[in-house]
Amino acid sequence: MSGWTSPYGLLKEEFSQRKDEGVKIPENLKKRFLSLDPVRDAWNFNQINPIYNALMELPADKSLQKEEPNELEDIRKLRPDGPRNFNWTPSQDELIDKLHGAWTGRAVGCALGKPVEGLGLGRDENGKINGRKKIKIYLQNRGDWPLKDYFSIRNAEDGIKLGCPLSCRENISFMEADDDIHYSITGLAVLEEKGRNFKWDDIARFWLSHIPISAICTAEAQAILNVQNCSERGNYPAHTIEWISTYRNPYREWIGAQIRADGWAFCCAGNPELAAEFAWRDASWTHRRNGIYGEMMFAAIQAAAFCVSDPTELVKIGLSEIPRNCRLAIWVKKCLEWIKSSNNFEECMEKLETELQDMHVVHTINNALICIIAMFYGKLNIIDTPAIAVMCGLDTDCNGATTGSIVGAIHGRKNFNSALADRLNDTIKPAMVSFNELKMIDLARRCAKVRSNILNL
Repeated sequence: MSGWTSPYGLLKEEFSQRKDEGVKIPENLKKRFLSLDPVRDAWNFNQINPIYNALMELPADKSLQKEEPNELEDIRKLRPDGPRNFNWTPSQDELIDKLHGAWTGRAVGCALGKPVEGLGLGRDENGKINGRKKIKIYLQNRGDWPLKDYFSIRNAEDGIKLGCPLSCRENISFMEADDDIHYSITGLAVLEEKGRNFKWDDIARFWLSHIPISAICTAEAQAILNVQNCSERGNYPAHTIEWISTYRNPYREWIGAQIRADGWAFCCAGNPELAAEFAWRDASWTHRRNGIYGEMMFAAIQAAAFCVSDPTELVKIGLSEIPRNCRLAIWVKKCLEWIKSSNNFEECMEKLETELQDMHVVHTINNALICIIAMFYGKLNIIDTPAIAVMCGLDTDCNGATTGSIVGAIHGRKNFNSALADRLNDTIKPAMVSFNELKMIDLARRCAKVRSNILNL
């Protein structure tokens, strides 16, 4: 069963995923996989399925599994101490302004990175990550380094082409459709409809009703396919959630859940623990382990950013909602050490690219580290922070959007005195059923109303 790539493609990624989980893969199983032809056997279910099944039956690394649980209560037993709720009581005007800033920041950051997503994910002919360097060359060739504005599509005779012309400097007039925005809208809409007691299958039903399958990627595409294949008259038994998130889903620790944190965080502004809990409900049916933790960590950071403006404290709050010894937490702590010993974000990225060279370019961990690097070297400036996230490469629109949410929440819309924000005309045009054109101020007001309801204010 394949919803995003061929069965061969899924199997190839599953070998990497099982290795990441600490599973010892026998040589004979590797040889069986290597005997397949990537083209001729791409859809050879008879050959692929037995290998896939054998791979999934291999015993887990018990010690790593113990440090990386999937259930919320088990996660909470392993998390460090942290501020769980700031009991933030802003005026209505302050709340809406900060929420408006968060939506605006997310849109600006996403639009900044959208045209170079393809460049940012690049590797050279030897498999070495080179997206960051390609982006720098593109900007330098046009006199636009360092990034301060939307990407220009003017010709510099370098043969480098960008995507998404509607998000480029010459054309931009609104936030165009993007999954990084769709999922933020989803969080708000589910909370409006179901309140704080929503369940994972409420989210799944919303996706099926409102998000075209063509707008859903990797882990999300596999999970929604699994949802449709385990339905009992439209109901989903609770015990199926692990199967839904893992069956033929080698993307379960990729970035897909991490980009879905914002809608929950905005509606829990000032309450990082509740934001992380909502993020767990959202992530746990499409992702496992660090895929879940990425969304939880950034939901906590984004919810705290309405009250806290120090990057060190924000990262500490994010780490306080995930297991202290999970791989994501370990790499975040290493990244903080790189930041201390690096003069600029490029030096820091050299260390990241060296240490995580073999990690997939849309994994949760390496992209989470980029967001943290941007927070520190951008000093939580409204433009510099998402711009650095984009210049770092890898998943540029995702990381620009995530960091944009953080700085937008910190500064609010009134302090977002930037032509980048103004050129979006406060408008989002999603590719979602029943959501044709939205104003960010209206989304902010709706979040404020939901927050009041779920926090009983």
